[in-house]
Amino acid sequence: MKKVEAIVRIFKLEDVKNALSAKGICGMTITDVKGFGRQKGHTEMYRGTEYKVDFVPKAKIEVVVGDENLQLVLDTIMRTAQTGQIGDGKIFVADLANVVRIRTGETGEQAI
Repeated sequence: MKKVEAIVRIFKLEDVKNALSAKGICGMTITDVKGFGRQKGHTEMYRGTEYKVDFVPKAKIEVVVGDENLQLVLDTIMRTAQTGQIGDGKIFVADLANVVRIRTGETGEQAI
């Protein structure tokens, strides 16, 4: 089992969610996050004063999948979230030792 965490632009969140759902991937957690990488924020004007915004708003999508669906999820997120500009985001993949469904006590892939 793998946990996929994708940091994407906020306006791409709905597209990614719909694309994953269309591929049969259900169940995800969404978090509003802020951060920066190569993009290094941007400058804005407020009441005639310029100031730097270091942390750019993004959305973090977390999906847990079986090993057989990992590449499908990665390809779908990359294709859907990509704009070709700096700041498109990152995808992180981590191994999961176990998953437990609280309601039924199921474990492993049956709990996904």
